[in-house]
Formats: sequence, C-alpha cells, structure tokens
Amino acid sequence: MKILVVEDEPKVSSFIKKGLEEQAYEVDVAYDGFYGKKLALENDYDLIILDVILPRQSGLEVCRQIRAQKPSVSILMLTALGSTDDKILGLDSGADDYLVKPFVFQELLARIRALTRRAYEAPNNEILKMADLELNLTKKTVSRSNTPINLTAREFSLLHYLMRNKERVVSRVDIIEQVWETSFDTGSNVIDVYINFLRKKIDKDFSPKLIHTLVGMGYVLKEV
Repeated sequence: MKILVVEDEPKVSSFIKKGLEEQAYEVDVAYDGFYGKKLALENDYDLIILDVILPRQSGLEVCRQIRAQKPSVSILMLTALGSTDDKILGLDSGADDYLVKPFVFQELLARIRALTRRAYEAPNNEILKMADLELNLTKKTVSRSNTPINLTAREFSLLHYLMRNKERVVSRVDIIEQVWETSFDTGSNVIDVYINFLRKKIDKDFSPKLIHTLVGMGYVLKEV
C-alpha cells in the first residue's frame, strides 16, 4: 500500500516514514503543501497523511483541492490543532479522519487500517440499492437518479454501512464501532457532522429523503 506523508517537521516525517516502512508500507514524503498537492495529484496513493500548518500552502486548502480531483482517496489529518472547531474545519475540508499530535504510533496504524480496510474487502460486482440511490462497491461510485455523487472515503464507508443496514436503526455507537473502528470520543459530534455531509449530498436535491434521525436512538436509511 502506498502512502503520502505531507509534514514539514523533519523529525516527525522521518519518524512516521520509518515506522510505516517497518510495517511494509511504501511511503513518499513532502515537506510543504504545494509539493504535497503536486505529488498527490500526479500519483496514485491509497492514503494521504496531511498536516494542517504547512509552508507554501495550507493543509486545509491542499485537502480541498485533492478532494475535488480525487474524491475517493483516503485523507488523514495529523496536526497539533486539536480543538473541536479545528477538527470540524479539517473534516469540512474533505478529510476522512483527524488525529491530534502528540499521538501514539499504534493509534495511527489503527486509523490507517480502518481507513483502507474496506477497499480490499469489498466483494466484486456488488451493488447496493435503496429507492433511486445506488452504491457500487467495485467501482467505489454512488449515484442517485442516475446522477453521480462524489463522496469522500469516510462518507462512502458511512453510506455503505447505512445501506447494509437499511430500514434498521443504527446508533452513534454502532457507527463509531463499525465505520471508524478505533477508539473515539463518544461525546464528539463528528458522527452528526458526517451524517449532515451525507444528507447534503444524498438528500438535499432529491426526493424522497432517505436519511432519517430518531432522536435519542440513532439514524436509519429508509424510504418514507
């Protein structure tokens, strides 16, 4: 698996690169946002680990530009900016996950595995449908009323989980355990943020609405 690390602190980037290569990952490193974006757009990576505060171009802007051109690539923000607002800003820019420095390397590995696992587990030629919504696991595409919808890797995983459990209520804890698959602050509103991301893309311009909230219980994908 090929990973791009965009990190301007040499000690941190060297530590990450060495640790990932010991786990048999292939790793490229960029030390500024502009070059990191260039590598990301010119090469095929399974995962991009991206700092926020970078020389030449902000990691947030880099993330937005990569996401616009490569909607399915997994992006993990790795930064010292750890407030809730910072996390939401990072996720809004298109990141699939957000890990705050200082971090435990084993947690970084766990998050990498969680972000990339489904790409290799999806059965061939499997298509899930709900009303006029269609998710193709082989091609990693989503459409509604034959209109293509671009999702991030995390949004795709969340929609996949909802469609696998259509018409069944899933709790926030269910989603954390099955989609994030790693330790997570259950008091965080990140799940709600991602549900809203999906609603804007899947439901906003279509009818009927498919993603529903059951207050105090969770979410359900169903046709009403």
